[in-house]
Amino acid sequence: MAFLGFLLVGFLCLGSGVYADSDGWVDAHATFYGGGDASGTMGGACGYGNLYSQGYGTETAALSTALFNNGLSCGACFELKCVNDQRWCLPGSIVVTSTNFCPPNNALPNDAGGWCNPPLQHFDLSQPAFQQIAQYKAGIVPIAYRRVPCQKRGGIKFTINGHSYFNLVLITNVGGAGDVQAVSIKGSKSDWQTMSRNWGQNWQSNSYLNGQSLSFKVTTSDGHTLVSDDVVPDGWSFGQTFTGQQFP
Repeated sequence: MAFLGFLLVGFLCLGSGVYADSDGWVDAHATFYGGGDASGTMGGACGYGNLYSQGYGTETAALSTALFNNGLSCGACFELKCVNDQRWCLPGSIVVTSTNFCPPNNALPNDAGGWCNPPLQHFDLSQPAFQQIAQYKAGIVPIAYRRVPCQKRGGIKFTINGHSYFNLVLITNVGGAGDVQAVSIKGSKSDWQTMSRNWGQNWQSNSYLNGQSLSFKVTTSDGHTLVSDDVVPDGWSFGQTFTGQQFP
């Protein structure tokens, strides 16, 4: 929403003084942005680009600094429900994927516009997602949230960008914990190599891998690792997307 003016657009990081109840629910707040069709949520700090074509749709959120974890939380899934506001809350809950960063606004106080300032736990939802748990006119509502497994259709997607000696791989549609913490790549003529995270969920290798079939090893925040062997054929080109295995 226009509360935040400029938005780019999650791993559960509990700041001091923030506690989960016995069911894992944590108190926070939520606003919204991006318009009624969520077109303003496209792109963002996770690098996912078009959230429709990538399969994330409108069930997305931009996370405050306290939750974003410098981008390592990209792809994490959260269940949210509106609480303690009978005037504006709607029944039920939603599950959203973190796809963007909600930057702080240090010019405004935390309780009057600076909703995403540290150490606040805050979700800036797409407007369609927000309107599933609260009325539009509310603007900002108290919520409770918890981490949940991501349920994704199909396999993990690997989009290879860059050029020779600079392989930039965007990893999307990750199930399970959802938030990728480590990636390795292996060419058919090379050994496993650790990739470095460039930004968001874009992972980088500076090796020459042209003309080789490629395998990926993906590790998420829960410590689970999944290997997709030879998911990319040796005739691949930059700009192509390939589908690998999926976490159960």
